Amino acid sequence: MNLHHLRLFTAVVNHGGFTKAAASLHLSQPAISKSLNELERQLNLTLLERSGRSIRLTDAGQALYARARELFGVEWIAEQELREIRGLKRGVLRIGASTTIATYMLPPYLGRFHLRHPGIRIRATSANTRTVLRMLLESRADIALVEGPVSHPQVEVQPWLDDELVVISHPQHRLLPRNDVDVGMLVREQFIVREPGSGTRDVSARALALHGVRLTNTMRVGGTESIKQAVAAGLGLAIVSRAAAADQLALGKIAVLSVNGLVIRRTLAQIKLRGRVPTASARELELLLAQGTVEEAAGDASGTPG
Repeated sequence: MNLHHLRLFTAVVNHGGFTKAAASLHLSQPAISKSLNELERQLNLTLLERSGRSIRLTDAGQALYARARELFGVEWIAEQELREIRGLKRGVLRIGASTTIATYMLPPYLGRFHLRHPGIRIRATSANTRTVLRMLLESRADIALVEGPVSHPQVEVQPWLDDELVVISHPQHRLLPRNDVDVGMLVREQFIVREPGSGTRDVSARALALHGVRLTNTMRVGGTESIKQAVAAGLGLAIVSRAAAADQLALGKIAVLSVNGLVIRRTLAQIKLRGRVPTASARELELLLAQGTVEEAAGDASGTPG
């Protein structure tokens, strides 16, 4: 397989068409079309279906594109490692983190890292656990932090921080004053939930299932911040990280609903590809992640004692 043809094929898919790919690579569209035709001829497979200016991957194209992203992702890491070995004080650190981690826990550590290494550009992507895993497998993340369970033969899971999930409600919710709320009563309530693939949603569902409870009256909302606002508006209950709820709890916009017998704790984790050697910048951030708590990291990043 000609890697040059494969690289042009990947660029066309990444840019959503021949025109943008040609402009990005400073090549003519006919040259890229010729390369793609030659790749399809070599493989004896159709990779792209063209319709006007739009393209669509065939099944073969999807399979090849997934592997191409992995291949060129590893190439990117090798180039990054060699730049660092040459002693350059610049580079990019790519981080994929589950939404709760990215929003509420990771920023202090990134602040500390930036103070120590201002020449390194940080690219942090917030996504659900499923997407972060895919980023790691495709070599699009140097550091990957997740809040949901991960099981994959190529991936090693290392515990990072402990986290508690709590049920939150409107401050005037009718169940809040009661001390006899049990897990079974939650079935009758409307819950605000994240999208499938969310680590918080998966962990919550597993915890409730241990009590024989499955939530059916749900409203899906994108993101923890939106969930907290929905709960504050009285649209229902939700299960979120206590760290994520802290700001709205302090303002009195929401409250923690005590549910007898329901304790949800989870371990946030870093996931790594087995056998991959981390870049120098990734190793530095890993050291910071292993040192102290979120509060200590925040103090260091602000210039105050940690």
